[in-house]
Amino acid sequence: MRFTTLIDADSLAAQLHSPGLVVLDCRFDLGKPAAGEATYSSGHIAGARYVHLDRDLAGPVGPTTGRHPLPDPEVFATKAGAWGVAHDSQVVVYDQGNSFFAARAWWIFKWLGHEAVAVLDGGLAAWRNALQPLAQRASAATPQEFIAHPNNHLVIDAAQVLRSVRSGIYGSGSQRLIDARSSDRYAGENETIDPIGGHVPGAINHHYARNYRTDGRLHVSATLRSLWRDTLAGADPCNIVMMCGSGVSACVNLLALEHAGLGGARLYPGSWSEWVRDGTRPVAKGN
Repeated sequence: MRFTTLIDADSLAAQLHSPGLVVLDCRFDLGKPAAGEATYSSGHIAGARYVHLDRDLAGPVGPTTGRHPLPDPEVFATKAGAWGVAHDSQVVVYDQGNSFFAARAWWIFKWLGHEAVAVLDGGLAAWRNALQPLAQRASAATPQEFIAHPNNHLVIDAAQVLRSVRSGIYGSGSQRLIDARSSDRYAGENETIDPIGGHVPGAINHHYARNYRTDGRLHVSATLRSLWRDTLAGADPCNIVMMCGSGVSACVNLLALEHAGLGGARLYPGSWSEWVRDGTRPVAKGN
């Protein structure tokens, strides 16, 4: 069976030793970049390889980029092959429990043409709640050839966003720019990460945490469709652009839409941290 959005802990446990399965540990702490790798060393799902947000799931930060630009496709493909990912591999990604970082890995594989990738629903917390064991030893991967096939239709850049803002498209109802950050940061309040607070004019707010149940798992598909109905306001998912602070938490919204059967939305990877690098780009505040 192929998993393309989510996999639960019991299903992963049943397939953990299946040929072609590759498990990637994406735990990370934005405030402590070394913490995820340290927790991996103290215990992880057997066979999992560690993937670092800054080193592996992002490219180098430049003077005009956001905090987590996309990795170069060929560089990522080389790393994926070293992790043991082949064209027919079933990839499972997980983080500490909220899918925040695992969703970024999920989206990158999708962007590069690999459909058989799923997020462990509820992350390592769900795995432990299911009383599944952890391993301390890092396993060696058998290198494979992974070929990247970037789907650039899934990506939108700052220039395209700016053109849409100036034309008023995002306020027309047919298209939506959706910001996954918390409502206070969207409004320009309590901004402690980026130098300027606020949001892209015309963007609407749908905090990524709305997709979760209280235990950290995503809502079931029908509930997600209901939650997203007002935000989409009838817009075709293919006319939706997702953003956040640096192109990470927006991937949770993309995962939720895909799981709800509403796939096709695009990502603005640079997001707010890139947008405010250029002082000529407009900024809105408030709700």
